[in-house]
Amino acid sequence: MGILDGRKLLITGVLTDASLAYAVADLAIEEGAEIVLTGAGRGLRLTERTARKLPVTPDVLELDVTDPEQLEAVAADLTQRWGRLDGVLHAIGFAPESCLGGNFMNTEWEDVAVAVNISAFSLKALVAAMHPLLAKAKGSVVGLTFDATVAWPAYDWMGVAKAAFESTARYLARDLGGDGVRVNLISAGPIRTMAAKSIPGFAAFEDAWSGKSPLGWDVNDQAAVARSTVAMLSNWFPATTGEIVHVDGGYHAMGA
Repeated sequence: MGILDGRKLLITGVLTDASLAYAVADLAIEEGAEIVLTGAGRGLRLTERTARKLPVTPDVLELDVTDPEQLEAVAADLTQRWGRLDGVLHAIGFAPESCLGGNFMNTEWEDVAVAVNISAFSLKALVAAMHPLLAKAKGSVVGLTFDATVAWPAYDWMGVAKAAFESTARYLARDLGGDGVRVNLISAGPIRTMAAKSIPGFAAFEDAWSGKSPLGWDVNDQAAVARSTVAMLSNWFPATTGEIVHVDGGYHAMGA
């Protein structure tokens, strides 16, 4: 028996088999979960192709988290399909090019608004749409973040969006705790995903982690993040909410 036996999960953010969300989906299936994936826009077909690489090919639903009608449609599908939702993985983030790469002082609000909407507000939008299903199951919401307590080279407005994302998770934990719904985040070290490759100067993150993490860090190894995320999606943390679990080799705890 796996720790997710019988659990029904909605997993966002699977684009390629290098995605952290893909590693979570793969392990979740191995641990006994039934999953549904989501994809958006031009990435939908890519998600559908990648889904076929999983041990059991899950259905893929179209979901643009900025579109209320699509959020309602996914909730309606899952209501008819399962009638409850044991867990949600939020692995969604996007920022226009102008928001990254050292252009912080010159970025216009219109682009910042896109980054905050998709990368932070979407957590509230997704959880609100799935709230009745999550409440019925006393489910677990897990989001993937990158430490927003400090300023990083080149990360710029995405760092600001991640700070908003982390704050949003805490407020959701406050408001949904009465329904037994847990909301937690995994703060992962840098992994060579498609999203990471779009960040100018990503190599600087790799260099910093390799020399400072007490446990070491492999930017090509998704297993530690996947295992921690699956654990949080299970019932093994029944009294933990509003938490940010660092899975970064210990980098966050070190000084100079």
